[in-house]
Amino acid sequence: MAKLIEVTPQGTRRAITRDWVPEVPVALEYNGLSYAVMMASPQDLDDFAIGFALSEGLAASAAECTDIAIAEVDQGWILRTALSGLGVERLTERVRTRVAESSCGLCGIENLAEVARPLPPVAAHAPIEPAAIFAALHALPGQQPLSAWTGAAHAAAWVAEDGTIGCTREDVGRHNAIDKLIGAMARTGQPLSPGFILSTARCSYEIVEKAVRAGATTLVCVSLPTSMAATRARDCGLSLWALARSDSVLQVC
Repeated sequence: MAKLIEVTPQGTRRAITRDWVPEVPVALEYNGLSYAVMMASPQDLDDFAIGFALSEGLAASAAECTDIAIAEVDQGWILRTALSGLGVERLTERVRTRVAESSCGLCGIENLAEVARPLPPVAAHAPIEPAAIFAALHALPGQQPLSAWTGAAHAAAWVAEDGTIGCTREDVGRHNAIDKLIGAMARTGQPLSPGFILSTARCSYEIVEKAVRAGATTLVCVSLPTSMAATRARDCGLSLWALARSDSVLQVC
């Protein structure tokens, strides 16, 4: 709980208290190998472990992620997951490569080639109706308890074709919210299409890639996409809607 001073345009001041949004280091380990440390909110971490593995290409299904152990330590949280399937080889190679990388995370010709690698083509799908987007936008605030509590959390939701929200996950990180949603849907065996993903995040290329690799066919974001996000979406056939507001939405591709 933080004690703050609220200041109005008229110059009045009053003391208020606010809760900070939880943000802690979360270490993801697969088959005993440390893969990544993410800054995240410590809710729905089992969904996070699975969704992260799926969006990173370490697993093809939730069934390949087993024995998830969640441990709180002095420095944060550790997620330990047993991984099977073809992703094990990718895990080992990626961990080996990371030893030689600098901290920027996108260094060297191999990494640049990896970023530019084409996404799998999106399955044929019917376009969604804008009315479904507006219905979901209207309902989304009621599905965001962490945002209502702190005013500082992103949300990712899966929405049915009629605009009904079926699942929502929140996190301080926009990518993490997407990963948690992917994991939650995968655990129940519910596909991401038909229907669409609704994200409160800025539409970066990472958001597009995570959605496509998880099997989504349509993505709706509340802000405009970056140039790379729009290009990647067009190239793979993802239907992308942006700047979603209560009174308008832009169809990008």
